[in-house]
Amino acid sequence: MIPIGAETPQAIRQIIPWLALGHGIFNALVMLFFCYQGWLGHVIRVNRLAGGPPPLPAVRRHRRFGPWLVVLGWSGFMAGLLIVLIDKGRVAAYPLHFSLGFSIVLAQAAAWGVSRKIKGRGLTGRAPHRLLGMLILSLYPLQVLIGLAILL
Repeated sequence: MIPIGAETPQAIRQIIPWLALGHGIFNALVMLFFCYQGWLGHVIRVNRLAGGPPPLPAVRRHRRFGPWLVVLGWSGFMAGLLIVLIDKGRVAAYPLHFSLGFSIVLAQAAAWGVSRKIKGRGLTGRAPHRLLGMLILSLYPLQVLIGLAILL
């Protein structure tokens, strides 16, 4: 069993800053991937509203990468949770960063769930999926800034 909080051995305490830095870099990359995902979604939407044929390469990439990005987002969140739990002994040591991260992963799960209802050119689920995507893309930069404030 890993000792938590004040009982954490010195060797583990020395690598915590490096783990936190790795967590930040990983999640910043996930944010960039989500920006790319949002751009793909925008290309698909513009094309659909123009009445043209769907841009199949963009549609395929958007569908293929979406679930993986949700898994990466949850992995980054869980890694941060574990790092803070080992270092501070409680999960909510940084309540704003924690609640914003939790909101992001909930929005990711909701966007994935809603995306399962989107079929062909039908409108069912598109508006909530788009709004959740915009919410994710709005919250991620705030989360990164708060994380940088914690690190620095």
